Amino acid sequence: MGGSFPTGGFGPGGRSEGMWQMMEQLRSTFEKRSGARMGRGDVRAAVLALLAEQPMHGYQIIREIDERSNGRWKPSAGSVYPTLQLLADEGLISAEESNGRKTYALTEAGRAEAPAAGGSAPWENMGADDGSGFAALPKAGFELAQAAAQVGRTGTPEQIQQAVTVLGEARRRIYSILAQD
Repeated sequence: MGGSFPTGGFGPGGRSEGMWQMMEQLRSTFEKRSGARMGRGDVRAAVLALLAEQPMHGYQIIREIDERSNGRWKPSAGSVYPTLQLLADEGLISAEESNGRKTYALTEAGRAEAPAAGGSAPWENMGADDGSGFAALPKAGFELAQAAAQVGRTGTPEQIQQAVTVLGEARRRIYSILAQD
């Protein structure tokens, strides 16, 4: 991310606007990187595993995966709905429309396929997050950026300069972590 933030974020004139642009860029960068990236086969296995429990609609499937992975994997509608269509084309699931919403259920062939879809559900193989793993990093970075923004909005020029010094030191210390063997 180095060099990608707008200039003038803390300086006179651009103090507020530049800070908010920097906060938004930091937030979006962390959001893009914080989710687990799963493959197509994982979406398929997850859908089959969930539908083996009960019929569901597409957004219910997305929500269940998100909850069961403790927020580490939230597949997009753009990956779930094509998977549902593919499974329907293969005769593994059927769709029933009710109140303008399609609910998907396993067919007999789907029930036979579900246990063979990979054994355990994909979210079970993601490992637990005890707060010390990668999932904690985006949250910590965003909280730091929020604190910096607060100083930028309400701090005196001296406080802002102190914050810039602290942030520079934090950046150097974080990069030194990568330099360790």
